[in-house]
Amino acid sequence: MPTVDPVMVQRRCAILGTRSIKKQAKVAGLTLALAMIDLTTLEGKDSPGKVRSLCRKAARPFERDQDVLGVRLPPVAAVCVYPSMIKPVVDELHRAQPEGRTVRVASVATGFPSGQYPLAVRLRDVQMAVRDGADEIDMVINRGAFLAGRYDEVAREIRETVQACGEAHLKVILETGELETLDNVRRASDLAIENIRPGDFIKTSTGKVTPAATLPVTLVMLEAIRDACGGPSGPLPAAHSPLPSPIGMKPAGGIRTAKTALQYLVLVKETLGDAWLTPELFRFGASSLLNDILRQLVKEKSGVYQSFDDFAEA
Repeated sequence: MPTVDPVMVQRRCAILGTRSIKKQAKVAGLTLALAMIDLTTLEGKDSPGKVRSLCRKAARPFERDQDVLGVRLPPVAAVCVYPSMIKPVVDELHRAQPEGRTVRVASVATGFPSGQYPLAVRLRDVQMAVRDGADEIDMVINRGAFLAGRYDEVAREIRETVQACGEAHLKVILETGELETLDNVRRASDLAIENIRPGDFIKTSTGKVTPAATLPVTLVMLEAIRDACGGPSGPLPAAHSPLPSPIGMKPAGGIRTAKTALQYLVLVKETLGDAWLTPELFRFGASSLLNDILRQLVKEKSGVYQSFDDFAEA
């Protein structure tokens, strides 16, 4: 396992965060970031009514987009909820997208957010979520087992969760805010990548622990993907050939502004290349990010910032 130099990681992230992005590229980047969002609600007060509203926002992020921007904005990538809310999400997304559902249904599982339930309970949690219609499962590793050095146990639990997912994609949450060092973040990333399938993801955080997603942590995880799959600084696939074993990346928690989202996209582009600039391989776990992106898009079009009250809340 490579040893992570935290000083150089911080320095590289600081440099990338100062990149100047021209207007046309900025609009394209903001639109892409919008399409990469897993619009999320994971609160104890969640209800069928709340998640149905979230689904309508996911399918049509800005109802006045064609009048104000002159274009129809894409839907977000997925709606992410607790397992008990999957059925109303599936029903509402079918209603909100009568031409065919494109927004995926994601659900946290495996004893989220602690990951401390008995394994049989965690696997049953996954199976029930998939049965109810989840396209994607966000699992959380047992950080206690990982920090105690029981890496084989963590690897086995990831593999068994992959099997429980069936055809659903898996996102493995490392909960980096509890892993203590960047070396541990790299070790956990490598461990997850070795035990998931092409098209599955590694993910920073549950959003319930501080710090959650950060640029340095994300860079370390992206470099683990690069070393396993190829990228600008690693072995590249031949031109026009499929990626060798693409693994996706999802930073989640604390990403609230369009400016921050663009910094993450720069990080992805320069670490993994354009092939990863797609919702199939990169996501943002967020709730408040969407409306800030809409504000920025309207500002780029009109030159005037809009109030948050001008956009519907999910």
